[in-house]
Amino acid sequence: MSGEISPTGRESGSGPGPSPELRASHADRDRVVDVLRVAAGDGLLTADELDERLEVALSARTLGELAVLTADLPPALATVGGTGAAAKDVVRIEQVHSGAIERMGRWVVPRKLELAVTYCEVTLDFTDAVITHDTLRIEVGMTGKTLTLITRPGVVVDTDGLQLVHSGVKYRRTPVSPDTPVVLRVELVGLKAHGRVVVRPPRRTFAQWLLRRPAGSGPANRAE
Repeated sequence: MSGEISPTGRESGSGPGPSPELRASHADRDRVVDVLRVAAGDGLLTADELDERLEVALSARTLGELAVLTADLPPALATVGGTGAAAKDVVRIEQVHSGAIERMGRWVVPRKLELAVTYCEVTLDFTDAVITHDTLRIEVGMTGKTLTLITRPGVVVDTDGLQLVHSGVKYRRTPVSPDTPVVLRVELVGLKAHGRVVVRPPRRTFAQWLLRRPAGSGPANRAE
């Protein structure tokens, strides 16, 4: 009988892998949090399930406690957050009149993202995203609510191919130096009807505002 699968993707128990009773590190917890967030973005977990599992993950003391949280998820997700992160060719999101759709933290950016969404908020946060190629094509089929893209230096968004019907685009560019290389070009194409599209840099934390630092600079950006 095979042993339990740990959050690092190794088999535990009688084999050479780590025992599930070993203490979990901050890195172990972060890897599981990344897996859970990507799973929720792929529709594998509901918002309530995500909240419940994140709470357990952040307080887990052992690898065994973490392994339970991802045991019912596809094994391929175990690479998220590690050195073997792999981008999917196409990710499709279909939702109607449901909760907010979010891609945040260290989610793996696919080569193409298809949005078939009706009256659901959509947020794609590239601040800590895992980028493995230079272009993301987002095919938009979205009615109502707001599509928000949160950028970082080196991430640029092209909205020229997007058709707008009773909608608008608000683009606040991230302050960067002229020699900053482009690491990801996001191409928006398709149709956005009603609502709006917002492209903006991350908001500053209160500590950054007091210190007059830009968002994403220094330890003040990390919420513990």
